Amino acid sequence: MSKKRILVVDDEMDLVETVRFSLELEGYDVLVAYNGEEALNQARKENPDLILLDLMLPKLDGYKVCRLLKFDERYKHIPILMLTAKIQEKDKATGMETGANEYITKPFEMDELMKKVKGYISK
Repeated sequence: MSKKRILVVDDEMDLVETVRFSLELEGYDVLVAYNGEEALNQARKENPDLILLDLMLPKLDGYKVCRLLKFDERYKHIPILMLTAKIQEKDKATGMETGANEYITKPFEMDELMKKVKGYISK
């Protein structure tokens, strides 16, 4: 059986590498993108099993990426977990309105993130 693929999207390289390392240790295949446009292209090309998506991104913000994927029949099945520094209730509400499955604020515990990921996709 092939490995489950996760797309990690954030413009902070250190965060991407930290999350990638933890996911790879758990046996996932990890794809990365550092801006919204790249994220959208990767998601459409690779059709990952799950997306970890930052909100504040260059080119296209995470809300737009989420909305474009969730309102497209071909990709709406992909769980999207938003990882963001935006902690306001209105930001969370907007995230959920765009179709996000989870809204996780930074900083977050890696163990908690891994539990959430496993809850959405089992290897």
